[in-house]
Amino acid sequence: MIRIFIYLVGFGVSVIGGITVIAYLNIMTPERGWSEYFSYICTRVECYLLPIGLLLMWGSLYFPYREE
Repeated sequence: MIRIFIYLVGFGVSVIGGITVIAYLNIMTPERGWSEYFSYICTRVECYLLPIGLLLMWGSLYFPYREE
């Protein structure tokens, strides 16, 4: 039951992070390149939610379940 909860929390967090990463694509102009975009989103804290959520989902799926 805890694994399902962690998976759902990870899914929600990754959705929030993914939406912010996509929303920041709107600041790209032809003068700015991909390297400037990636350096910008690396400075934004809310963009770190995407990899954190993906790690939570991955961990809840592949962490070995132990019955006691």
